[in-house]
Amino acid sequence: MTTSDAYLDFVRELLAERLPADAPLAAKRMFGGVGLYAGELFFALVADDALYLKADAHNRPDFEAAGLAPFSYARKDGRSASMAYYPPPADALEDAAALQPWVDGALAAARRAAAGKAK
Repeated sequence: MTTSDAYLDFVRELLAERLPADAPLAAKRMFGGVGLYAGELFFALVADDALYLKADAHNRPDFEAAGLAPFSYARKDGRSASMAYYPPPADALEDAAALQPWVDGALAAARRAAAGKAK
C-alpha cells in the first residue's frame, strides 16, 4: 500500500470542511497508508490513493446498496482480509455536498466504536 502526498492533500482539502469545528482533521501514516482522525476519532483511511470511510452495522447497508466493496488487502500468508472501511461513491469525491452524508455516517460509526471501547 502506498499513498501519494498529492492524493493525501486532495483528501485533506476535501474533508477539512466536512468535519465538526471541534474535531480537526489529522492524518497519521501507518503501514503504507494513512489513518484519518477527526479529533480523537479514527473515521477513515487512505490506501493506494483511495479514500475509505468507517462502516458498522448502522451505515454498512448504505455502502452495500451503492455497490461498494470494503477495503481489502493481501495478508503475508497470501489470504485476503477486509476491514470495515468502504470507499464513498466516486461522484461524492467531486461534490462536497454529496460527500457529507458519507462522512457523517463514518463519524457516527467511529463514535459508536469509541463508546463501545469505553465501556
